[in-house]
Amino acid sequence: MTTPVLSALHIYPVKSLRAVALREAVVEPWGLTADRRWMLVDAAKMKAVTQREQPRLALLSAVPAVGGGLRLTGPGLPPLEVAVPAPAALETVRLFAHKIEVLPVGRAADDWFSGYLGSPVRLMHLDDPAVRRPVDPDFAEPGDMVSLADGYPLLVTTSASLAALNSLIAGGERADEGPLPMNRFRPNAVVDGTQPWAEDDWRRVRIGEVTFRVPKPCGRCVITTTDQGTAGRGKEPLHTLGKYRKIGSSLVFGQNLIPEHPGTLRVGDPLTIVE
Repeated sequence: MTTPVLSALHIYPVKSLRAVALREAVVEPWGLTADRRWMLVDAAKMKAVTQREQPRLALLSAVPAVGGGLRLTGPGLPPLEVAVPAPAALETVRLFAHKIEVLPVGRAADDWFSGYLGSPVRLMHLDDPAVRRPVDPDFAEPGDMVSLADGYPLLVTTSASLAALNSLIAGGERADEGPLPMNRFRPNAVVDGTQPWAEDDWRRVRIGEVTFRVPKPCGRCVITTTDQGTAGRGKEPLHTLGKYRKIGSSLVFGQNLIPEHPGTLRVGDPLTIVE
């Protein structure tokens, strides 16, 4: 029997920008180090701006730099180095239904993103993830927290389930939109060597040295229909997930993870099903 292994690791330093692939990553209580500690907000409404509203964010890259800052690059844009903002007055922003206190990054970054998107936005930094809202209390234990990810510290997907989903797409009326790559689902961790949809039955898993609870499947949104290389949109995978992978009102792919303790994940780590 094949042992499942961690085949890929990704972080998304700025929420909704392009993934950064890693060979190893430190797991903190709120997620992987440097994952989703920055976000864009509408300058007027002070609410999160993501690929839901601005699919062209998929074409921008933010790579961690020395000192915890970022190096920003994008099509037709000059590279920009952004430092972690100095302590200052926090500003309240809204991420979905939740209010969060964050630090403004500064005019240069705001202008860089606003010019690209054609609308005024601001780049904000979460200086202390411990102040971020807790994980959904229906699925959390006391002390569970998350940085600027949608709801949970990490997201895991499996290659076998993507292959199964692509087979369903190939047999449907929108076959021309497939096969889809894994980056549509923006996972932190990708696992090879499972059966399709095996992750549906996981309750606790250990990847390398870190044990995770698996609280619930990940409900998917319109971002999954966005080609991460072109920013174009189609109907898949939501069209097919709606037929075969619907739980209540959610179309699901992948599983959320909550770490039980800190540690380090490395590509090639084995995955063990604990429960």
